Amino acid sequence: MTNQPGVMPARVALSAPGIRPLLISSFVLTTGVMLQAAALGKHIFDITDSELDIGWLGLAEFMPAVLLVLVTGTVADRLNRKKVSLLAQFGEFISSILLMLYALTDPTSAGPIFAIAVLFGASRAFLSPALRPIAAMIAPDGGLPRVIAFYSATWTGAAIFGPAISGFLYAVDPALAYGAAAVFIAGGMFFLSLVQLPKVVEPVVPIERPTLRDAVEGLVFIRKTPVLLAAISLDLFAVLFGGAVALLPVIAEEQLNVGDIAYGWLRAAGGIGAATMAIFLAFRPIRRHVGRTLLVAVGVFGVATIVLGTTKSYLVAFIALVVIFASDMISVFIRSSLVPLVTPDDKRGRVSAVESVFIGASNELGSFESGAVSSFVGTPATVIGGGIATLAVAGVWWAAFPSLRNINRFEDLETKEEQ
Repeated sequence: MTNQPGVMPARVALSAPGIRPLLISSFVLTTGVMLQAAALGKHIFDITDSELDIGWLGLAEFMPAVLLVLVTGTVADRLNRKKVSLLAQFGEFISSILLMLYALTDPTSAGPIFAIAVLFGASRAFLSPALRPIAAMIAPDGGLPRVIAFYSATWTGAAIFGPAISGFLYAVDPALAYGAAAVFIAGGMFFLSLVQLPKVVEPVVPIERPTLRDAVEGLVFIRKTPVLLAAISLDLFAVLFGGAVALLPVIAEEQLNVGDIAYGWLRAAGGIGAATMAIFLAFRPIRRHVGRTLLVAVGVFGVATIVLGTTKSYLVAFIALVVIFASDMISVFIRSSLVPLVTPDDKRGRVSAVESVFIGASNELGSFESGAVSSFVGTPATVIGGGIATLAVAGVWWAAFPSLRNINRFEDLETKEEQ
């Protein structure tokens, strides 16, 4: 392993070449994506007044990641990851422009939005496995957990800023929100273009004709690595059952009785919780009881989701979302440090592609599940049921995966995988 965890000072980690532009790119790009996501969910609900259509939106973004999973990881491992990332971000930029143009027509149908969502989902499918390993490629030796924490902090800071301004922009005109998203995504592309990857790792794998075996190697590696399988599947089911955020447009309007700007801040509440925790972890990273901390964080996620489903108070809902995303950030930090530490660099793209389907894209599948269930049993019952299911998942994984529960330090991960 090139990068080993340690207690590297933050200033040393930040001084490594490429780290600062990567962090800036992450903030700017994610601001645009989060801004667009907040506007898009509200726009769909305003057009159709249907929770189920919010679910269909999630499915439209999810399916490309599933259908392309055997391609995206191989592309990330065989081609220049920065170039692949930039091309994928350009696809996201085009999606924002198309949404802006369609919003200018004062639409009465959500059909074209679903089509654009497919394009956005395909772009994300290529972006995630190419972009996520870059931090591990340029992090200094011993500095990966510290870099991951700062990377998460910039991402979650954007998750505050993007939705917060989305509410104001959307209140003026949805097209303005989409146009602003396009500008931010273009800015993210610019700063990513400034990152220089180590030449010694390009290309990651010798250029040969790809085979089906190459494509599925990421999935096989996860299956044969108990800690990876446990951590990734834990987040899969937690996100799948706890996808309450997709229903925030409904919660804001029908359960809390608030308008567009308050809805934007409700979306930003998650970013506040996640950013606060990410900053804390950047300066006080988790060093002991890693596995148990992960499982407890998922349990807290479930409890806070139940609170969100039961309350009619805007303040309580806001606090619940802060807690939901703060606990989720602990999970993200642990998994984001764990995955590259136990995965060889030549497999990171393919492993990240599978992980993206299981974790990143499961947000969209969770949105579909939440929207579909809500259309039958109502939003409060859906959110409460998701929280209870998430608690149950944490309990089952605690008992079923001692290899995950018993991880003490990140330094122990290699040893555990050899046993």
